[in-house]
Amino acid sequence: MKINHGRARRPGAPGTCAKTDGSAIRPYLLLALFLASCAAPDTQHHIVISTRDQKLAVLDRGNLMATYPVSTSKFGLGDWRGSRFTPLGELQIAEKTVFKSRRRTGEVVPDNSPGRDPIVTRILWLRGLEGQNANAFGRDIYIHGTPEERLIGTRASYGCIRMRSTDVVQLYNIVGVGAAVTIVDAPLVSAVPGMVSGHSMGPENTAPFVMR
Repeated sequence: MKINHGRARRPGAPGTCAKTDGSAIRPYLLLALFLASCAAPDTQHHIVISTRDQKLAVLDRGNLMATYPVSTSKFGLGDWRGSRFTPLGELQIAEKTVFKSRRRTGEVVPDNSPGRDPIVTRILWLRGLEGQNANAFGRDIYIHGTPEERLIGTRASYGCIRMRSTDVVQLYNIVGVGAAVTIVDAPLVSAVPGMVSGHSMGPENTAPFVMR
């Protein structure tokens, strides 16, 4: 499937999406990544994220399955080391992690901590497959749940892709490790072939939109 990519911009101040909120949990994710390395990769599903629309689409064998509102970086687009940008291009899900509670154990940062992306519910850890996003895995770029759901649909993160908790649980249950992820700076309708404008999820509807 051909995807239209946008170009990365360099606005915003230096920092990192998850150097602060991801460092404590990273050893656990690395262990889980090792244990999952023998599993067959998910070649059936494809996630497409539009930073222009702040929406995420899930495709099953090329057919649109569901769309969700998201939040990408408020600092801009790119993948420079030490940045708080959301990367563009072709990536994949490197690991999946479940948070069963929001205990303040060091694995999950306190809600609304300044300069951080509070992580709740589920994590889909991304690995870049291109030069333009080669640092994504090392920068701890995730698709994850957030307690700041009121900001979903706006550029509000520190580089990660935020979702509502109910939505990220649904997504987590659909896709597997190895599933393709494409992040574009273009309207979702132009990035997903056959998608009709207006196919999106409203805040009152937490069930995925299913093509029939």
